[in-house]
Amino acid sequence: MSTDTRRASRPRSPWWVVVGGGVAAAVGPQLYLATIGLFVLPITEETGFSRTTVTGSYSVAAVGMAIGMVIVAQLVDRFAARYILVPSFVLFAASLAAIALVPPVAAVYFIPCFFVGFFGGGTVVPATRAVVSWFDNNRALAVGLVTGIIGLGAALAPVLAVTLIDGVGWRATYAILALISVAVSVTVVTLFVRARAERHVRGRLVRATHVEGRDVSLELPGLTFRAAVRTRQFWSIALGLGLAGIVVIGLQVHLVPMMTDRGLNDGQAATLLIIFGLSSLIGRVAGGLIIDRVHGSIVGPIVILAPIAGLFFLDQPFSSAAIAVAFIGLAFGVEGDLLALLITRYLGLRNFGRILGPVQAAFVLSTAFGPLLLGLGFDTFGSYDPVIPVLMGILVISAILIATLGPYNYPAVRGFDRLAARDELAASAVLSDLADSGPGASGRPESVERIG
Repeated sequence: MSTDTRRASRPRSPWWVVVGGGVAAAVGPQLYLATIGLFVLPITEETGFSRTTVTGSYSVAAVGMAIGMVIVAQLVDRFAARYILVPSFVLFAASLAAIALVPPVAAVYFIPCFFVGFFGGGTVVPATRAVVSWFDNNRALAVGLVTGIIGLGAALAPVLAVTLIDGVGWRATYAILALISVAVSVTVVTLFVRARAERHVRGRLVRATHVEGRDVSLELPGLTFRAAVRTRQFWSIALGLGLAGIVVIGLQVHLVPMMTDRGLNDGQAATLLIIFGLSSLIGRVAGGLIIDRVHGSIVGPIVILAPIAGLFFLDQPFSSAAIAVAFIGLAFGVEGDLLALLITRYLGLRNFGRILGPVQAAFVLSTAFGPLLLGLGFDTFGSYDPVIPVLMGILVISAILIATLGPYNYPAVRGFDRLAARDELAASAVLSDLADSGPGASGRPESVERIG
């Protein structure tokens, strides 16, 4: 047992971790994704690239992010969150700025896009792990608020980006967005983001600590990574949400060119991105409230199927398109809550980072096919319409996989959130007991009442 640990300053409330994690993520990879559709036309006009090439840069970034997530997943359960987050955000911003310098050569254009994803991958898993460590009863709500803040950023970023593109051009816009990203992310991570009971020696986490005359284990309940990948739930979560991501991300990236082709002007098409961001914000927060109270295998399929209704109305007039985009954004928002929540409920927290990294990498990698599928459909048929039935079928398969996950293996511990906010090490003692008890024991309400 190690006693040579540094006690990090405790935030005023665990909810400040949520705020910090959300604001940082809003100026991370999501900043690139939320605005890429606005860069399609100016980049193609200046460079001569096809739409498939420009939107395909997201696919390249997604591959980079998947690789980055897998690498970071090996570190996140061993090192303090800030020791991973700060370097990752700095390098992400540098890569984003580098896009402004590329010549009109497709192979060169893809290089900084790859590293935007690669270093962006290092910003996702550590922040999610920090947030979920503080919450159990309101875990989905906490994740929903983080992703809600991200959704707010996704709604506001296109407004800023389109103004900058009109004023200074697409190259300078990328440079300005990179500067905003690094300044905001490093500040909020340093001030607010820390995992519950995070004890470390020069950044490396320890598994036990000695505080005020007592030995406290910091072990968490859950499966090892090897045990997790042998479960049906692991593959159902990864594949189910990955398939939904193919559809939603593909539609988000192609939304502006798709709707301008269908007769909307540039301003109306850009407004749809704002609607997408706002509806995803609502979906994330409302979804978090609901998922903490209604089983994820019930909520998930409902919201996954919502974009099918939206796809029937994705056309003129503008009001019809706005309703359709709202359905698609709602599904995108709730999916953000489901991924982390389902992993913690079915696979536990013990190796959360190592499990979430590959699952989220698979999710991101699968979404790379969405923009590519729609781009190739347009280039081949001269229209997006032939691809729409395929997207609907993918969503149906996704909903079936999530609906058949079964009961939770690690349900919430009653009263845990209040105890964690009052005494984070006492909460660690509860989780350590549950880790010794194995799956299915985490629903014992007396655990918190006895120690709290």
